[in-house]
This record gives sequence, C-alpha cells and structure tokens, in this order.
Amino acid sequence: MDVMAKTSTTTQGLRTAIERSGYYPALVAEAVESALGGEPIRSYLVHQETTFDQNEVRRHVTVLVLTGNRFIVSHTDEQAADSTSPTPYATTSTESVKLGRISSVVVSRVVANPEQYQPGTLPREVVLTIGWGAVSRIDLEPAACGDPNCEADHGYTGSSTADDLSLRVSEAGDGPDTVRQALAFAQAISEATADVTR
Repeated sequence: MDVMAKTSTTTQGLRTAIERSGYYPALVAEAVESALGGEPIRSYLVHQETTFDQNEVRRHVTVLVLTGNRFIVSHTDEQAADSTSPTPYATTSTESVKLGRISSVVVSRVVANPEQYQPGTLPREVVLTIGWGAVSRIDLEPAACGDPNCEADHGYTGSSTADDLSLRVSEAGDGPDTVRQALAFAQAISEATADVTR
C-alpha cells in the first residue's frame, strides 16, 4: 500500500472511530481535522467516557492523534443549560504538542491471574499517561527522621509528576478493541518519541 493510500485509510479510520463514539461526531471531527491541518496520521485513539454527576449524566470524548511531528489531544465535554447558557452546550479544545516536548510515556497494564499470563494476552485495563510539561503535580509531606522521639522540623519531602494526560481504558467498560487500540497508540507514541531523541 502506498503512503497516500495508507494516509487516506488512517484518516477514514479516525473519522469512523469518532462517528462510532456517537458523541457529537461532526463537532469532534471538525476540531480534530482543523488541528491536523492535513498532516498524515500515524496512529490515533478515540475514547468516550460517561460519568454520573448527582442527577446528571455527562459525556466526555478524548481523541489522541499522532502525526510525524506532533501529538494532538482533543477533549469535548457537554454541559447542561445553566446561568450562562439557556440551552445545553459542548466545549471542544485541542492541543498540539511537538514530539520533542514529550518527556514521558507511561503505560500501566492490569492483568488477571498473572501467574498464568501468556505473552499477547490482552490486559484487563490499560492506563496511558503522557507528560510534556504543561501540567505538573507536586505531592508534599512533612519530612521525618528515624527517631520516633524527635520533634525537630525536618522540612518537607515530595515528588513532582508530569501529569498532562492520563487515560484509562478497560476491557469491561470500553471493550477489547479499545484496549488493543490504546496499546497500539502507546507503542506508536513511545516509538515516535524515541525516534525524536536519537
């Protein structure tokens, strides 16, 4: 398959995945395509999440797209009518990150019965965390020494974590195809960021 045909197939696959999510597909597709600017797609992941907030059901869709040079993140949320708007509305945002800015890609896998694990078995759950320095979380706690009777102030200790994007998919909630797609996207972005640092 030549590059143009592959690009066309990947673009159509992304649009089909957005439509299959059933979450304002015209709005989501337009935002993502605008951010892409015609750049060929290497990999993508579409994840729809439904949450329950007291008496309301809220939906959220995240679209991740990897190109040759960039990582694009799109979030779309729906909101009920409120004091600022008499009708329900949706908010869509996109962020474009140069691959060289990505500092970490973390893939956490949850597998059942690890003693019986066979290579290639689909994890029960995957959490993909990608950091590029836009958002950092600092966890602090009082520092202490080993003396239980010590009353001195030892200051604080803590850790700083890049936490720009964290996405959880599960076989039970999202289906095995979404878990496979999340693993494929994680591998593609890991390889792409490794290529940039060489």
